[in-house]
Amino acid sequence: TRATAAMSARLVVLLLSLAGVSALHAHVAMRPSLRGAASPSLPLAAPQLRRVAAALMTAEAIDPTAQSEAPIEPAARSAFQTFSDSFSNLFPLWTALVALLGLFRPATLSGIPTSAFTGLLGMLMLSMGITLTIDDFKRVLTRPGVMLTGFAGCYGFMPLLALGLSKAFGLTPALTAGMVLVGSINGGQASNLCTYIAKGDVALSVMMTTVTTLGAIFMTPLLCKLLLGTLVPVDATGVAVSTIQVVLLPIVLGMSLNAKFPKAVKKVEPFSPIVGVLSTILLVGSAVAQCSAPILAAGLKLQATAFLLHVVGGAVSYF
Repeated sequence: TRATAAMSARLVVLLLSLAGVSALHAHVAMRPSLRGAASPSLPLAAPQLRRVAAALMTAEAIDPTAQSEAPIEPAARSAFQTFSDSFSNLFPLWTALVALLGLFRPATLSGIPTSAFTGLLGMLMLSMGITLTIDDFKRVLTRPGVMLTGFAGCYGFMPLLALGLSKAFGLTPALTAGMVLVGSINGGQASNLCTYIAKGDVALSVMMTTVTTLGAIFMTPLLCKLLLGTLVPVDATGVAVSTIQVVLLPIVLGMSLNAKFPKAVKKVEPFSPIVGVLSTILLVGSAVAQCSAPILAAGLKLQATAFLLHVVGGAVSYF
């Protein structure tokens, strides 16, 4: 009944108070008075709770429907949160669709200049940063073994997997070099977004992105030299500046906003995955559009090899 629903709403309010257990006792103790029974005395240690409970029960007895329609705003937020979760969980679908659009209709997305990539990546990381606190990173730093394992997987397992798949599919030396290079680079911002959507450890993912990005300065040239016999130069200064711009600064800014304005951040937090997904798919679509002709010319062998590299690497890392 509506009266029962109203009573349940009062119970929830009391449970969320700082003295929830005592308040719950007060609520239960007041219920017999609604049926005309003698009301047991409430705990003397919490007179303010007795007054709150009595006021709630009096209002409910006078108009049991008065408060039942109040939680409209939380319901609206919950509906948007559901939409946000559903939209974000379809991230692989949106990525595939936009990539196909960039591949077969490159003019649609090629207008996004590469100069805009830094801003989009920064926006993506900011949307992750507002969900983090300093304590999250302190907790991650207590488990250095996890980061070392991730680093070894990034610069050990993945390059060898890329080389093995390239040989198995009979790719040309040039395409094999490209695949090994893909397998020898750092983790990207999209991994942070995927971790956030999957409700994983975002702080650990951000740390891994930072560590492997800085590691790429020396690991990528070294691996290419060992596996391909050629040296691929890496702009160390450019990598360092890029890491600060698109990883560290947005994360620090987001954490600062979370610390200074937690209530405001909580309200915009449901938008974070949506902003992250939109930024990422625009980056993917634009990148594919700008090299659509070579991708199509390479044929299915390259696409299958690249697909398996990420699927097998992700599956091994997961299990």
